[in-house]
Amino acid sequence: MDLVPALEEPLKKVLGLATAKVMAEHLGLHTVGDLLHHYPRRYEERGQLTHLADLPMDEHVTVVAQVADARLHTFASAKAPRGKGQRLEVTITDGSGRLQLVFFGAGVHKPHKELLPGTRAMFAGKVSVFNRRVQLAHPAYELLRGDAEETVETWAGALIPIYPATAKLESWKIGKALQTVLPSAQEAVDPLPESLRAGRGLVGLPEALLKIHRPHTKADVEDARARLKWDEAFVLQVALARRRHADAQLPAVARRPKPDGLLTAFDDRLPFTLTEGQRKVSAEIFTDLATEHPMHRLLQGEVGSGKTMVALRAMLAVVDAGGQAAMLAPTEVLAQQHHRSVTEMMGELAEGGMLGGAETATKVVLLTGSMGAAARRHALLDLATGEAGLVIGTHALIEDKVKFHDLGLVVVDEQHRFGVEQRDALRGKGKQPPHLLVMTATPIPRTVAMTVFGDLETSVLDQLPAGRSPIASHVVPAADKPHFLARAWERVREEVEGGHQAYVVCPRIGDEEDDPKKAGRKKSPEDEAERRPPLAVLDIAEQLAAGPLRGLRVEVLHGRMQPDDKDAVMRRFAAGEADVLVATTVIEVGVNVPNATAMVIMDADRFGVSQLHQLRGRVGRGSAPGLCLLVTEMPEASPARQRLTAVASTLDGFELSRIDLEQRREGDVLGQAQSGTRSSLRMLAVIDDEEIIAEAREEAAAIVAADPELTGLPGLRTALEALLDEEREQYLEKG
Repeated sequence: MDLVPALEEPLKKVLGLATAKVMAEHLGLHTVGDLLHHYPRRYEERGQLTHLADLPMDEHVTVVAQVADARLHTFASAKAPRGKGQRLEVTITDGSGRLQLVFFGAGVHKPHKELLPGTRAMFAGKVSVFNRRVQLAHPAYELLRGDAEETVETWAGALIPIYPATAKLESWKIGKALQTVLPSAQEAVDPLPESLRAGRGLVGLPEALLKIHRPHTKADVEDARARLKWDEAFVLQVALARRRHADAQLPAVARRPKPDGLLTAFDDRLPFTLTEGQRKVSAEIFTDLATEHPMHRLLQGEVGSGKTMVALRAMLAVVDAGGQAAMLAPTEVLAQQHHRSVTEMMGELAEGGMLGGAETATKVVLLTGSMGAAARRHALLDLATGEAGLVIGTHALIEDKVKFHDLGLVVVDEQHRFGVEQRDALRGKGKQPPHLLVMTATPIPRTVAMTVFGDLETSVLDQLPAGRSPIASHVVPAADKPHFLARAWERVREEVEGGHQAYVVCPRIGDEEDDPKKAGRKKSPEDEAERRPPLAVLDIAEQLAAGPLRGLRVEVLHGRMQPDDKDAVMRRFAAGEADVLVATTVIEVGVNVPNATAMVIMDADRFGVSQLHQLRGRVGRGSAPGLCLLVTEMPEASPARQRLTAVASTLDGFELSRIDLEQRREGDVLGQAQSGTRSSLRMLAVIDDEEIIAEAREEAAAIVAADPELTGLPGLRTALEALLDEEREQYLEKG
């Protein structure tokens, strides 16, 4: 019988069912190895106090502080009409600031006896605001008694590790669980080759795990971090290097456009000249297309920089060379939008096989999941016979029924929304692997490109086409200055009266809704202290149509509408038959209505930086200047408000992506954390650790070139299998 390796042992066997269940459900930790790689977020020193002055709102925090004052209040309430309700208010301090803790009802007795002035403890809870004061309601706490043997044992040494925790599992409980599994660290298999480790003076993996969880000095923490960062950077770069190596072995058909073919005819009819950036990137793409192994190129460009034009010219070059090109879009709205704009730009060149079609023309077909059976049959036939040179579609392109005559190029738009399996399924439809161009309008710093898109060559479009107008952005503090919001709606009316249109964006739809698990549930004091739910499209549209925008033509657009209804709304808006479109982020990418000049984003603090930048890019697409108003109720000093100020202060997407990354940190590069999944980058910070990433990339390329199967490095193979298994959809999908 095979024994389970120590690090693969399920936590339920080691910690018991109840603890293991909470760890699995709330932290995604299932095995001893998972727990060992759940690193402390930071460390507290016994004699030192933490910073209460800058606690993040609405987040679960752990602080070490001293009780300054504790008062028990008795009051009358519905449940205790004779004045028997009790509330304990405890003020804690750390030298940088003070924070109030609140306990209610039956929960006051224990803390009333234990949290006496002068007592030091660790406190964990969710930061909220009540009566304009920052507080923790009903925090969990653990007293720090210097003489208590268990406490000293549990947090050996002078440094107390503070772990990423949840309301269900406080940091110190994670620390106690780690104490149980820490001996297994000795059996961790080291993925780094001995020569690499020795050459860089890195400690072994077992030692790094011991030092990260039980450091005696700050130097221990530094040693461990240096080593664990290398693990993450190196294993990921080896995965990407192997992918690059495998792709380089594949054959492909070289696709060179004819001298006087479709591409030349298209260029001749363009009413504008391409920007220098567009010409340069096109040249890079055409060079790749002319080679006999598949192109793998990432095209990243600012919102509105003309990426679609560059992609279309590449597609036409492939059609010229006798092949077909497919563009994969993440949503039906975007696929329909692309199809409309491509057929408009091409004119008679998109009318292949039709009366009036140009001699060099081809056919452009749309393929989406909601098409009628007859239209779908026609589209499939045109692809199979080669009649259609260009196809634009959604995931429907990937289905087995879809056959191509000769697929030469795949263009993936807003590429981080597709998984590796989906992309590979489309690539598998060519007689030989087609060339691949992936596009993103989320600007990516160099380190992130090396980490996330590490198996691709990168082209950058950072120049806006002539005729694009500047966008003025302003934060509208609705709570502090309600008249500012009233003025925002006046500005929307002014834009409409000037012949333009506007978007209003909300975080949610509004009829979902609300989580049935939460419906009807009794609200706790903590719930009461939390903020209201996000504003919703259906509610806001109704309020605007009846109030400040009365008389204007207001329409709604959201993801749960039927595809035909969504398309009809977009067509009406594009045709100028609606004045204001109240929508969710379904308009975030690709939607192009040059006459729309204003955008109001409600609850803007609930969106990420790059998402706000994407949304803002929907206005200012014509000759009239754009206006973007970021409405928030967050207080001026809050990090969320500062984030909005940063977005309002610059239109430079690369600058914003750095800000975004610095705020979101470990591996949450393109919003993975928002989908609730864990990132493989727990220690590596892609902004700060550029040098490690670049060096790891070089080392990985050398090792893969010498031994592509990694036959001599079993530890590295094991780590790689774990990464690909856990993180395949997280990172390698980006290729």
